[in-house]
Amino acid sequence: MRVLQQPVLVSIATLALAFTACPSARAWGCEGHQVIAYVAETHLSARARAAIIRILAASPVDPSLSRYCQPRSADPIADASTWADDYRSVHPETAAWNFIDIPRGAHRGRLAQYCPPATGCAVSALEAQLGVLGNSHASTTARADALRFVIHLVGDVNQPLHDVTNNDEGGNCVPVEFFGALPKEADVARELFAPNLHQVWDVSIIDRFGRGASSLRVARNLNRHFRAQIAEWESQPVDFAAWAWEGHAIAESVAYGKLPRAIPIEPPRSVGSCADDNVGRRMLGFHENLGAAYESAVAPVVQQQLAKAGARLAHVLNSALP
Repeated sequence: MRVLQQPVLVSIATLALAFTACPSARAWGCEGHQVIAYVAETHLSARARAAIIRILAASPVDPSLSRYCQPRSADPIADASTWADDYRSVHPETAAWNFIDIPRGAHRGRLAQYCPPATGCAVSALEAQLGVLGNSHASTTARADALRFVIHLVGDVNQPLHDVTNNDEGGNCVPVEFFGALPKEADVARELFAPNLHQVWDVSIIDRFGRGASSLRVARNLNRHFRAQIAEWESQPVDFAAWAWEGHAIAESVAYGKLPRAIPIEPPRSVGSCADDNVGRRMLGFHENLGAAYESAVAPVVQQQLAKAGARLAHVLNSALP
């Protein structure tokens, strides 16, 4: 598959600043989530779009909530797409809703063992929030927040590194060198390094093929490039579990599979941070050096997942708000 635009080299200083500014585990980053929202908007029915605007306007975002993505998008759906990451900063109980830790090497089957009822996961949170959104008796605030969660979490579950773990927090604990930017320890207590594999998928690859274009322009390019596939994705059933398993397979075959040095599958264990079992420092020892070869293998997949997430989000919202 052709990469939309040829990548351009950016300075190491620019990359280092981007990695430092971007918090760990913000799936797709600001631009990625906004791109997904803009792709979806193109495929919303008139009724669904009107309902979305009405629901969001009826209960605006709390003005006291600090918003990471600046400047905020004037488009209400694109702005809603990044809200959940800000909300979890004051409601940490929702943090586990952004991913599902399916261990590398797991065989496809039921997801219950990877989605603890006490915390939930991306799949269970999507199902629950979609139920709230469709409940006409729920409060305006509950429905608006549910809609914001759905917009965000459909993007999350289509980010392959949010569907996998190798005791490494979805690649957050895998330090990498990226086009000459060496990994630096951003959080000593947690053994968190930047750049890391998760950040490369969330932000860096998108920054490179986007080449400074707006999220709206990137979305338009993706809509044009994936026109035939988008029609197919929209016609498929909504199946959050299947999407998670699909992402898991992509993480295994591409995100990890295309690394210059193979990282072995580890026996699953409970990990609270990259400092547990010294996973961050152990992964640092692989000296993963990601450059043009990794980018050429990964960028088309990242583009496809963004477009697919947008098409699937439109289908979810068209079905939920007919």
